[in-house]
Amino acid sequence: MDTSLAIVILNFNGKHHLETYLPSVLSYSKDTPVYIADNASTDDSVSFIQAQFPQVRLLQQNRNFGFAGGYNVALEQIKGQFDYYLLLNSDVEVTENWIEPLKQFMDTHENTAGCQPKIRSYRNKQAFEHAGAAGGFVDLHYFPFCRGRIFDSLENDEQQYDYDVPVTWTSGAAMLIRSNLFHQVKGFDSDFFAHMEEIDLCIRLGNLGFDFHCVPESTVYHLGGGTLDYDSPKKVYLNFRNSLFMLMKNHAGLLFPSLFIRMCLDGIAGVKFLLSGKFQLTWMVFLAHMNLYAQFGRFYKKRRQINTKARKFYRYNGRIIWDYYFLKNKVYSALNKRKFN
Repeated sequence: MDTSLAIVILNFNGKHHLETYLPSVLSYSKDTPVYIADNASTDDSVSFIQAQFPQVRLLQQNRNFGFAGGYNVALEQIKGQFDYYLLLNSDVEVTENWIEPLKQFMDTHENTAGCQPKIRSYRNKQAFEHAGAAGGFVDLHYFPFCRGRIFDSLENDEQQYDYDVPVTWTSGAAMLIRSNLFHQVKGFDSDFFAHMEEIDLCIRLGNLGFDFHCVPESTVYHLGGGTLDYDSPKKVYLNFRNSLFMLMKNHAGLLFPSLFIRMCLDGIAGVKFLLSGKFQLTWMVFLAHMNLYAQFGRFYKKRRQINTKARKFYRYNGRIIWDYYFLKNKVYSALNKRKFN
């Protein structure tokens, strides 16, 4: 058994996903210990795992800490036992020999903090999946996008991104990360609860001089929306709120002009939701901004602790909204590569 790496799957009331996807993980990861961190599920996930998959190691928690806090609590329990953590969503189908390319890349690239496989859609297996695709970036205003997915435009995987470039972030749906670096920066920010916490983590490590990559020799299939549907008001709220948290913590240079511009752009998105009849989503954007005001002091303190004076993380130094909506550049390959650094 490979004791340098552990697969850790976070679960909350996900028995139906475990029934569908866990068999592939166990079949194609036979030499790797598999942990399930259960976030105090109220379904019969725990008894199901114990009965059907006795080889899985359970890390049970006394309440739902969310994605960010749930992983932090779970990984603290196995701290010091493994060189790498392979964080995997419960709604991911893996493929044969998916681990070795990831581990080999990390073993041979000492400055790489984390990597991910190509993430395709479980529903449409020729297409990239929203949460990660072939590696992610943020733009000047901290809007995230991916090779293979910009906003809601998804590309088919035709091996067009089967080459190595640095990325800003790797997806929490399937991420291999060095355990010592994860703990060095105190893991995910639990105040995010869920969504974009992995982007924040990658940016913090990027600002310490580490890099992230997608390894195209490895592929997995992600259902997506396994916990929250893509149009879920709660998901919209968390995405807008957490992207503001991320900007506030990590932006180098003058904070308030950048924060003001970003919030204005969020307002335009809110109007777009309103004109589309999605009134509840407009309200979620408003609530996200209100929560930023409520937690402003808390996150400003985090910003000072991080002490971001100069950006080191890799990003797109353009405006993805302008590229997408005005220049009609709806795929990564159409973007100006000189703006990535």
